Amino acid sequence: MVGPEQNNGVARVQSTLTNLRIQDGAAPQPTGPLTLEDLYKQHRMRLVRLALLLVDEPATAEDVVQEAFTGLHRNWSNLRDAQAAVGYLRTAVVNGSRSVLRRRKTARDYTPPHVANARSAESLAMLTAEHQAVVAALSKLPPRQREVLVLRYYGDLSEAEIAEATGISKGTVKSTASRALDALQKLMSER
Repeated sequence: MVGPEQNNGVARVQSTLTNLRIQDGAAPQPTGPLTLEDLYKQHRMRLVRLALLLVDEPATAEDVVQEAFTGLHRNWSNLRDAQAAVGYLRTAVVNGSRSVLRRRKTARDYTPPHVANARSAESLAMLTAEHQAVVAALSKLPPRQREVLVLRYYGDLSEAEIAEATGISKGTVKSTASRALDALQKLMSER
């Protein structure tokens, strides 16, 4: 049974990440044969923003996306179709972000952790105070929970697409999303 607090939390997360997705706009569809350059022009910024929501650092997000495109270039001859390329890139960004977070965690074990505000003043100014609070609370969630929520509400992916991008089952996606929303609601109520 979903309580009113959880419904409110879901609405807040959905509103914030949907707002970010709308600000990004839809990628134009190519006319003619798809090239790697077309994919780069159409999807790079959305993928950078996806990575930024996962790793919270602009330069690192750019690196993650660049690595994803490099990997796609290496495997271009094995590409089935354009949708497969976008799925490959999305999965590569999620996996690259996970690697970054693992390395970051390892580094923190040896040095004091640092808190970096990865958001630019312009991006924060475009969000309401409530949306800023949701984004701040989102950054405090465990990586998998954050991934699932970001892919669902920012990436606008189905449970099956999230499962494919993250390498977990659809059932795990559902339960992780539920736990993430509960945790996010708790973080939001502490403010």
